[in-house]
Parts: sequence; C-alpha cells; structure tokens
Amino acid sequence: MAHEITVPLLPCGSIDEIVEFYTMLGFTQTYYQLRPYPCVGLRREDFQLQFFGLADFRPEDSYGSCVVLVPDTQQLFEAFAAGMRAVHGKLLVSGIPRMTRPRKRKNADNYSGFTVIDPGGNWIRIFSSPDIDAPAVGVLARALENAVVLGDSKGDNRQAAKILDATLARERDRAPAAELVEALAYRAELALRTGDTTAAVDALTRARAVPLTEAERGELAAHLAGLEDLEAVVGLAP
Repeated sequence: MAHEITVPLLPCGSIDEIVEFYTMLGFTQTYYQLRPYPCVGLRREDFQLQFFGLADFRPEDSYGSCVVLVPDTQQLFEAFAAGMRAVHGKLLVSGIPRMTRPRKRKNADNYSGFTVIDPGGNWIRIFSSPDIDAPAVGVLARALENAVVLGDSKGDNRQAAKILDATLARERDRAPAAELVEALAYRAELALRTGDTTAAVDALTRARAVPLTEAERGELAAHLAGLEDLEAVVGLAP
C-alpha cells in the first residue's frame, strides 16, 4: 500500500483562535464542530492539521508536536511570513504564537527546517525532504547547528545563546562572513525570545557591519531579509 495520509490531531484552548492563526498562514477550514467536543480541520494544499479544544488549557504547557516534510522549506516559510506581516506588520519571533527561520538542524541529519509554534503551543516542525541540503561546515556553523537544536527544537533559548556567544567571541575575526551573519541573525532572534532587546540590537548592528561581497549578499538573501524582520520588531532602521 502507498500514498497513505496522516493528519495530526493536536490540542488547543480555542479552536476559533487556531482558525484565525492558520488562516493567516494560508490554510482554509475543512471541518468545524463544537459538540460533542470542539474540533476543527485545516488544510493548505496537501498540508493538513486538525485540532481539538480543551477546557482550562495552557499553551505554554503543551506537548503537542508533529513533523511535516516539504520540498522547499524556504518557499513555505516565505509564504507563512508574508501572512504574518500582512496581519501583524512583522514576523512573530517570540512568545506564543511565533515562528523560527529555516536553518539546518543537526538533530535532523542537517536537513533545513523551521518551526511554527501556534496559539495552542503546538510545535509544527517543518523539514525539507531528504537529499536536498548539504551539511554546514566551519566552527561557527557547527556552533550554530548546536544552538538551533537547543533553541528551535528544545526551546532552550538561553543555553543556545550561551553557545553562540562563546563561539562568536572566539571566531569573530576568522569566521567566514556568511557564517557570521547567519549566527548573529539567530543570536538576535534568541535575544528577542528571552526579552533582551539590548542584546538583539547589538547582534543586529554587528550583523549589518559584516562586510559582504555581492555574491555573498545573494547567497544570504534570506538571512538578510530575516534581519529586516528582526529590525522591524525592535524598531531599528536597516
């Protein structure tokens, strides 16, 4: 047998809040009921999710999670980000709900991935299909991999920041420009998740100060766009 389809059924406090959030990301409602229990189905092309409501539910205590494999994580991220910007005027990078940027995940065989944390506290972990991405190289790139595992996969943003800070201090004068920009962009995002606006501004300022060739700017287009999203959050002009 082939072509099986699995649809995750995840918890939330309010199915209406879930509908509003995922509609922003380009999903459409496929099912809705309030009795005998609240339940809603959502779909974006072949990407399907269902949610059930619970009384007195605390999103910060949720263990809800699922993995979604897609052909192009960057393309899907940009679509989700456009929806967030249209509704909120910025990317949601801290609190609940929020979304991380696509990065290679050391704990997922270095496949590129990003995570959507929805209003129910569910972690929708989106990865590229196998055989798409090459592994990252370099001391700072490896530190970034470890930080992403802690920050994006486990939610330990403070420990992820410590790893990056230590390696950035050692490698700031010898790491490739591209690695510096990626690492500093992620460091700024971690700072915003922990409410440290000063550290976020510092990381963003340092990232903008990294000299880049035109080729490097092309290679880092997605990360430079990410800097603009973060700058908008802290009110920093690019």
